[in-house]
Amino acid sequence: MIEIWLNPACSKCRTAQAELDAAGVEYAVRRYLDEPPTVAELEDVLARLGLEPWDIARTADAAELGVALPTTDETGRRAWLELMVDEPRLIQRPILTATDGTTVVGRDPESLARVISAG
Repeated sequence: MIEIWLNPACSKCRTAQAELDAAGVEYAVRRYLDEPPTVAELEDVLARLGLEPWDIARTADAAELGVALPTTDETGRRAWLELMVDEPRLIQRPILTATDGTTVVGRDPESLARVISAG
């Protein structure tokens, strides 16, 4: 089983969902704009990815949202997490997590293939 965090308006998300369908794997959709992740869920995903919050941020969207971005260091880390919960549009998409813990930002075929094979 795979969980996919997606925005249906996003072409990369639609591509990822089509790849999951084509592979015939079972998956659950989370529309993360409607149901934002908690700080704990973001922490878990980031630990699985081996990344920091600013590494999965859509920083270009910050200007549109009128938000200032925190510093990209340990002192700003908690502020990033809270900002992403409050403004989930800032989270890169799609994020896919397989039952075995394999987690990817599925914006390229290689990442999608990796999570599909784990699913």
